[in-house]
Amino acid sequence: MYKLKAKNYKLNRGMTYVELIVVLSIFSIMTSIILFNYGKFQTNVDIKILANDIASKIVEAQKSAISGQVNLNAPLNWKPSYGIYFDTSSSNNKKFIYFADLIQDNAYDLSSCGSGGECLDNISITKGNYISRIDRYLGSTPTPITNPLSITFKRPDSSAIFSSNGLLLNGFDYIQITVSSSDLTVAKIKIYPSGRIQIN
Repeated sequence: MYKLKAKNYKLNRGMTYVELIVVLSIFSIMTSIILFNYGKFQTNVDIKILANDIASKIVEAQKSAISGQVNLNAPLNWKPSYGIYFDTSSSNNKKFIYFADLIQDNAYDLSSCGSGGECLDNISITKGNYISRIDRYLGSTPTPITNPLSITFKRPDSSAIFSSNGLLLNGFDYIQITVSSSDLTVAKIKIYPSGRIQIN
């Protein structure tokens, strides 16, 4: 009986230094790989969040118009009309504007926010991200929109009205807004004339 206990003690040995070093090396390599890929992962998350923020603001404009949200600065005969304004020029491509179309010309009148004009919210784009381009697509053929773009919704219709520099845009399948990060990771928002929105 005494000999069995001695055998049990011999079987309970710990890890050797070599085994410990191998385990720590594997752990270090796995940690390095995770940390190396974290930056790219975070950039992808940030650009998708920006695309979702833009899409949700467009949907907010659509819902505000359809539901007949009142604007206290609007004239008496005003039909609820709300929209989003984009400008891809280098000084303005890090923001977009949510507006009430008080003049009812299907465009943003460039008023400053908080002054009783059309601007309801000036949304800044952060983390080095920006609106890189806006295109209108007919089939698979893009045509760049170089001027500012207003996307407006007017009660009671849920369809989108697109205008650039005061001119109504038509004859296309959809408008695509491309947002980019500083390392050129991109996300795309498609807005169809019917009012449907899709994020790629």
